Amino acid sequence: MSEDVVTEVEGRIGRIRLNRPKAIHALTRDMCSAMIAALVAWRTDDNVQAVMIDHAEGRGFCAGGDVRMLAESGASDGSDARAFFHEEYRLNHLLFTYAKPIVAFMDGITMGGGVGISQPAKYRVATENTRFAMPETAIGLFPDVGGGWYLSRLSGRAGQFLALTGARLDGAECHYLGLATHYVPHAALDEVKERIAEHPDRIEGMLGKASITPPHAKIAGNLARINKIFASDRLEDIFVALEKDGSEWAETELATLRAKSPQACKVSLRLLSDGANMADFADEMRQEYAVAAHVVQRPDFAEGVRALLIDKDNSPHWNPATPEGVTDHMIDTIFAPMPDGEEWTPLKA
Repeated sequence: MSEDVVTEVEGRIGRIRLNRPKAIHALTRDMCSAMIAALVAWRTDDNVQAVMIDHAEGRGFCAGGDVRMLAESGASDGSDARAFFHEEYRLNHLLFTYAKPIVAFMDGITMGGGVGISQPAKYRVATENTRFAMPETAIGLFPDVGGGWYLSRLSGRAGQFLALTGARLDGAECHYLGLATHYVPHAALDEVKERIAEHPDRIEGMLGKASITPPHAKIAGNLARINKIFASDRLEDIFVALEKDGSEWAETELATLRAKSPQACKVSLRLLSDGANMADFADEMRQEYAVAAHVVQRPDFAEGVRALLIDKDNSPHWNPATPEGVTDHMIDTIFAPMPDGEEWTPLKA
């Protein structure tokens, strides 16, 4: 079991606490395996009536995954990256299909892999500290861990906007969009967690009582514009719409998009378009696994990690460099299913 995640039974709940504060609890394969083992054991444990996921200390819930490892693996045969994705997506699917109620506390930074372990939960608690984002296009990746499912189901085109720009949302915005079910002050969390451990049959009422009215959600004022400008599933159309709008907001978002990997942006749009029509979350995970396996071995991922996380020059050289250079054939190749015997598979029930 990994020391980077603590799993224990507390009262009448199973508790998962991420415990890798120096990395803002970014997930490793061993952490995913430890969570899976605990969840599988608790499925048939009558003493465990609910599950609670939070973090032990530090300023974030979960900042994502072990990106450097993924880039190093992608630069070779990609086997370690595929093994990580396979295990992480099994965890995501297990949480999504779990029969017992899950409460996830999105207190602090909740990005990438942190989204993948919080969005499947029945109860998703945001606070004034929440900073939610799917920033993967900045490193040549895409909003995985179920992003194609969750983001495509947000109102209007908010999901496409978040997937492409990597925009950060605060707790109030998460609540407004439905990414969080409750908005609870950070100061009230310890007491809420203690009460849930004692009375897991009263989660709904206790979270409701602890919740307060969130502040104004800033994204609300831009949703009409987002729905109009990000209406197309063609990246080129979105660029044109932003250029035509000409507002200060549009110019800011245009500059943001120009810094992202064009390939990653087109992959993200295709992922959300497909995800909106997925009938089974396992199908979503199967497709995302194939896409991830292909993307980590393409040049943009290695270059994005270099520019943002290793050299930190923030000047990635994308290949292709423009949306027009990313052909439909290239995207079709990235979305090609895995060979027989190498597909993603869920845990056996």
